Amino acid sequence: MKTLKGPAIFLAQFAGDTAPFNSLDTIAKWAADYGYKGIQMPSGDLRLFDLDKAATSKTYCDEVKGILANHGLEITELSTHLQGQLVAVHPAYDLAFDGFAPQALRGNPKGRQEWAVNQMHLAAKASKNLGLTSQASFTGALAWPFLYPWPQRPAGLVETAFEELGKRWRPILDVFEDNGVDLAFEVHPGEDVHDGVTFEMFLEAVGGHKRANILFDPSHFVLQQLDYLAFIDIYHERIKAFHVKDAEFNPTGRQGVYGGFQSWADRAGRFRSPGDGQVDFTGIFSKLTQYGYGGWAVLEWECCIKDSEQGAAEGAPFIESHIIQAAGRAFDDFAASGVDQATNRKLLGI
Repeated sequence: MKTLKGPAIFLAQFAGDTAPFNSLDTIAKWAADYGYKGIQMPSGDLRLFDLDKAATSKTYCDEVKGILANHGLEITELSTHLQGQLVAVHPAYDLAFDGFAPQALRGNPKGRQEWAVNQMHLAAKASKNLGLTSQASFTGALAWPFLYPWPQRPAGLVETAFEELGKRWRPILDVFEDNGVDLAFEVHPGEDVHDGVTFEMFLEAVGGHKRANILFDPSHFVLQQLDYLAFIDIYHERIKAFHVKDAEFNPTGRQGVYGGFQSWADRAGRFRSPGDGQVDFTGIFSKLTQYGYGGWAVLEWECCIKDSEQGAAEGAPFIESHIIQAAGRAFDDFAASGVDQATNRKLLGI
């Protein structure tokens, strides 16, 4: 068993144009003041991080690590969620996801995808230069518009989508292998990989690639009514990153899983700050410790009710209180008899 590292915080939802959220040094101080020990870095936000430099310059990476170290922090993982999303976009979402790409590539799906693939290559190299072993991302989606089988899906449609998804990601995963970094895909609605079954389909499509792994975020499983503790039992060997994010699901006679097109605050399923929802974090931290997950516990704030500043302030002590110091010896060692193999055989009558 291993003890989880933490607490850490994902900076994507906090970065902004005003202090202290507009530079790495000031946002690092802000996070450290709340008690965080690590930050998950959004790799596409130039206010905080330059991915191109990080991919080509270890000196730059050392400077970034030095800024964080001055505040007692380190990078947990790079996030390439937005770039990963653009590796595979169904045409129905072209306009919606164009904002994730540079201005010059908007309206150019082919150029946008090529840019996204190159970004993933750069991020693999940057992670290596930073000394990181995991990276957080999305798979993107080709089949998502066909999630509900009405009208009836043509035979082979989903299989073709995952075959294409595998073709796009396999070369990227090979780059991650060359750089010794695991790619942890957040299992997330809106992505073709949104539950255990679809992760298995994706894994088959990339030939069981050892760098194709999981970012575990239980909030998305609450909203799908999926057993997130059993998910850990099944997929723990592939879990390489962990978002601490809460959620609740309160169905009514008027709406359920799909949410009735309502805003987040008015949905039956909605994200909450850790401790305010229904996620059994005691069970999650216990299972992750049991299975030897030695990575970071990273707060992702996406609450539809609580202010982000309060969520950040409460997140560090919440994570700290759930981290289990992995046992170094068995609780019943005091009763060990010191019996040897010869005595064991005698006890068994053999």
